[in-house]
Formats: sequence, C-alpha cells, structure tokens
Amino acid sequence: MKEVEVTFTINGEKVSADVKPYETLLETLRERLYLTGAKEACSLGSCGACTIILDGIPVRSCLILTPEVEGKNITTVEGLGKDGTLHPLQEAFMEKGAVQCGFCTSGMILTAKALLDRQKKPSKNQIIRTISSNICRCTGYKKIIEAVMSAAEKMRAT
Repeated sequence: MKEVEVTFTINGEKVSADVKPYETLLETLRERLYLTGAKEACSLGSCGACTIILDGIPVRSCLILTPEVEGKNITTVEGLGKDGTLHPLQEAFMEKGAVQCGFCTSGMILTAKALLDRQKKPSKNQIIRTISSNICRCTGYKKIIEAVMSAAEKMRAT
C-alpha cells in the first residue's frame, strides 16, 4: 500500500514522515522517530503504557493511526525535560520511588502531566481517578499518587 506524508509537531519540533495509512502512532514513534518512551503492551488501549499527550489530551498511541495526527501537537516523555533538567513529575517519581520496573512510568507521567496542566491543585481523589486509566503491576500506586502530589506542589511553587 502506498505511503502518505504526515506532518506534525513532536516535543516542540515539526516533523514529517512517510507512513503506511494503517500505521499506528506508536509504531511511528518507536520505529521511525526512535522515541521509545511509549511502550507497546496490550495494543488494545487498555493499559496506558503507550500514552502520549495529543493537543493537550492524554491518549493511547496504539489506537491512533499516524495519518490522524496531521497538523497536531504531540508530547512524549522524551519532550518533558528542558535543557538537561527533568520535569518536576520525573523528579518526583524518582524521589518518591514511584518506579519499579518502569514499564508504565512514561504513560503515568504523561497522564499526570495532562491533569496538572489543567488542575494546579488536584485532590488525592482526582489523582487516583486520573491515573486509574493506567495499569501498574509493580508499585501498588501509593508512591505514584505521592509523586504526583509532590510534583503538583513543586510546580505551584515555581
């Protein structure tokens, strides 16, 4: 099948890629752009390991065809830090020990970032509801919740 050119912005940089019409955004990110933060796990949109932020909304990149992102703005976990400095969420996940195997971490961080972008002081229940869309098999979520709360506090202070 003939490839199509798709142009979009990823982590602040405009890119173009020739992709198959049925190629998922996850495949494009990992195999063409070498951005491997989004993980392939269930391929059904159920687990959240492949979460990215698309025009401010956390979405599952395994469910989106790359041609659908024409002209859109994408943020991956690789685009969070600036000038060698980690994003407060990334720092908080490390400080609070919210990472074990790390497979869900990028999806959790991006889901939490989308929440903190629209809600500067989320309640614990808002955080729980938000991250409940992402599956973690290692941490039990307690440290993840603490990390998001800590990052929110740091982000409000700056």
